[in-house]
Amino acid sequence: MAQSIRLRVVTPSRLLLDEEVEEVTAPGALGEFGVLPDHIAFLSLLEPGELSYRQGASRTYLAVRGGYAEVLDNTVTVLADAAEFREEIDVERAREARDGAERRMQQLNPDDPEYAAAQAVQRWAVVELRVANREGRK
Repeated sequence: MAQSIRLRVVTPSRLLLDEEVEEVTAPGALGEFGVLPDHIAFLSLLEPGELSYRQGASRTYLAVRGGYAEVLDNTVTVLADAAEFREEIDVERAREARDGAERRMQQLNPDDPEYAAAQAVQRWAVVELRVANREGRK
């Protein structure tokens, strides 16, 4: 049995992470899922949320904004629309984005296409703020 798995997190602009880890938890489209060494192969859509991984006693958190995750041969490859480590998150910008999106949503009808766009901005900002407030290594 393998003791670790490789985790790769890639965004359109950079390779964010390529490390050996012991466990990965990610926000799948059908709910949060966890991956341990020797996990069955699968592919999942990702929702905006927290991705975390464990190395020994240390757990690290990232904010991910959608994409895909593939588990194959003890490798988890995350192709994210966007991803940030906790320390990279601009908390003030995220608060302003959340507040502005919430104000915009109050002005719009939920059937308006702009409502869904504002809701997506609000959801991403909430994820960023949640991850920024986490304890963890990075």
